[in-house]
This record gives sequence, structure tokens and C-alpha cells, in this order.
Amino acid sequence: MSTPIYDRPIDLLRTLIRFDTTNPPGKEAECIGYLAGLLQDAGLSPVLLAKDPSRPNLVARLPGRGEAPGLVLQGHVDVVTTANQNWQQDPFAAELIDGVVWGRGSLDMKSGVTMMTCAVLRAAAEGRKPAGDVVLTIMSDEEAGSDFGARFLTEQHPEQFAGAAYAIGEGGGSAQYFGDQRFYPLMVAEKQVCWLRTRITGPGGHGSSPLRDGAMARLGRLLTTLNGNRLPVHVTPVMKQMLPALAECAPDDLAASALALLDPDRTDETLDQMAADGLHQARTFDALLHNTVNATVVGGGVKTNVIPSEILLELDGRVLPGYTSDDLIAELHALLGDDLHFEIIRHDPGRPSVDMGLFPLLKEIVEEFDPDGVVIPSMVGGFTDGRMFSRLGIQNYGFLPMKLPPGTNFSATVHAADERVPVEAVEFGLEALSNLLDRYAAVPAS
Repeated sequence: MSTPIYDRPIDLLRTLIRFDTTNPPGKEAECIGYLAGLLQDAGLSPVLLAKDPSRPNLVARLPGRGEAPGLVLQGHVDVVTTANQNWQQDPFAAELIDGVVWGRGSLDMKSGVTMMTCAVLRAAAEGRKPAGDVVLTIMSDEEAGSDFGARFLTEQHPEQFAGAAYAIGEGGGSAQYFGDQRFYPLMVAEKQVCWLRTRITGPGGHGSSPLRDGAMARLGRLLTTLNGNRLPVHVTPVMKQMLPALAECAPDDLAASALALLDPDRTDETLDQMAADGLHQARTFDALLHNTVNATVVGGGVKTNVIPSEILLELDGRVLPGYTSDDLIAELHALLGDDLHFEIIRHDPGRPSVDMGLFPLLKEIVEEFDPDGVVIPSMVGGFTDGRMFSRLGIQNYGFLPMKLPPGTNFSATVHAADERVPVEAVEFGLEALSNLLDRYAAVPAS
């Protein structure tokens, strides 16, 4: 009798990597269909829901005992492009070399989908009923904004998540190192997307005649101002937990800097000193202590010899938890002046506050599996599908615990060439998630 797939997570991961789900265009249907077949064979009756038939989403409910609120396990199978990247291995061959699986999506996030799927299949096969329903949700389109995946599901089919209080997804849990100390940042909050567009106007004319203070000059001053200034410091409740926890396990120099960041009067000068000292954490902390904008798209001018009278500028804005798009726009007006109008292109408001109810259990599980590891709460500056579930009142946690070896730079290959994951890290994560399903009863309904 063959070993069941839930006891062969690496085989499942390699199979998933071999489905080319590069987004765009995505075409996740074959990969999602394969997973649906595994769940169907396990008696879980998966439901496929799609905005576009070639880009379905899967929802499968493992019934619980009704003693706790539902728990969503959510992940995506689409991946970013490998175009113009120089890979040592075929990115869709899923080569297993010296205990490491290579391939696009091996970290982001087919390994996470593998852990979640195997944990649910194992529980179903062994007849284990968690305290609350577990809703396995595998989606398309996270890498391009979630429109065909999490946004579609949560807006058009919120009934699938009725009774759920917590969600588990990507964004945290992989081991990192400060010196010899291994720690696991578990994401409890993420910044909100707030993409903006503004129109810059000024006199136009023939390109052969000098023109001062036109739209191009105004654009230059605006970009120079953004480049040379931060928006105001905001030390959110999450950072008030994250930075002291980090300081306890960090080397002395970084610990002192982490604590100094808590003082708004010293935050920016501390960030500047950290950057000058070559500490790569400076850029991360900068994003987590300010609302931010980056100019990303410029449109204007139609002919070389015509000075444009209008330029469109798009800005990637990110808003801290507890703040709004109005707050971000007000901060931009204070910096750039009141004569600009900002149009919101996309805004995904998150939870105004963080529910830490599940965090103690997640921390306990990881530290039991790795007694030398330290778990801290964290926030991420990017976005995940978790932001969509938060709009249903579901607290999302980035919890894909992987015990990575020293010297591993998780972020160096995510979205880049030679993405890869150690076998032991995936097996560690599967055991942690399986343990979570067994112990979920420890979390009371809120």
C-alpha cells in the first residue's frame, strides 16, 4: 500500500511547482483541479468558485466539533514571472537536490499550500475533528492583486467563511537570524494598499522655446520632495509589541536601535543611523513606522517637440493599521501643498485593530517544536490575501513556520531567480500546522 500524500509533502510540493501558474495570465485551473481531486478523494467535498473559469478558487470545509469559531487556512497557487531571470535549475522542474526543492513558488507559496493541504488531509484520514470548522481555501491571483481570488471570494461568497474568527496565511513564520539567535516573526498585521493618482498641470508650448515652472518642473520638485522627506512617524500598537520583543533576542547594537525606534522624537534619526551602519533592517522598519508613498508610474507628453501641459503620476501608497486613506492624503497635502488632488485607484482597508487571541497558541507551538527559537509578533509592509479576509472581521495571521538553517536569506529568492526551500523546513511547517488543528480548542470564541 502506497504512502498517503499527506505523509509525502515534498512529493505534493514538487507536483504543484510543475504546474506553470505564472500570473499573468495565471491559468490556475489545472493546479486547483488537482488539489480538488485529492480533497474529493478524502471525502471533503471541495467547492470551486470562479470569476473566470480558467482561474478558479477552492474551498473545502473540514467539520469541527462546534466548540470554537472557524479557522481559515488560506493560500494561493499563482506565482510571479521567471522572465529575464537567470536560474541555475529549470524553475518548473521542481528538482530535489541535496535536500532542497528548487522552483518558482517553492517559497511563495506552494510550500504553504502543501503544508495546509496535507494537514487537512491528515486530519480527515485519521478521523480527527478540530474544535471548530477548518476552511481550507486555495486561491488564484494573489500576485496581481487578488481580484480573481480572495477579493472575489470574500465579496461574492462571504457565506463560505461564516463562523470563522481567525485565518492562517503567508507573511510570517519563517525563521530568521540575529547573530546566532533564531527567531520567527509571526505576522499579525499588514499595511493597507492605497494607490493614488494625481494630475500635475502647467503651461505647455513648443519645445524649442525655454519654459520655466511647467508641469515637468513641478513634477521634478514633487519627486525631489518625496525623495527627501518622510511622512510623520506613527508607532502603532503592533510595533509597540514587536520592537521590544525583537530587542530581547537581538544583538546589543540592534536591540538598542529597536528600542530607540519606539520614541517618535528619535525614530527618524535612528533609522538614518541604522542605514548608515549598513543594517538592512532599516528599510523594513522605515516602512513599518510611517505611512508611505512611492512614485511608480508617470504619464505625459505625446511628442518630443511639444512641452506637455499635463502629467499623470501614480503613487503606491501604503497605510498603517489604524489609519485611513484620508490620513495618508492629508499627510501628502501637508508635505506637497494643497493644490494637488489625489484620486484613489485602489484601497483595501484592513482591520482597525489587531486581535491577538490566537497568537499565544501559535507562539507556544513553534517554541515547542524549536526550543531554541523565539517567536515575536510582526507587521509586514506589503500585502497578502489576508487583507481581504480581515474585511469580513476575520483576524489573519502570517503563520507558515519553517525552520530555515543559518545563512538562509528567505527574501533573497522570493520573486527572484533560484527560489528554493529545504525539505526539513516544509516538514517542520506541516507538523506545526497539524498540531495547530489538534490544539485549536485552546482558543475561545471571542
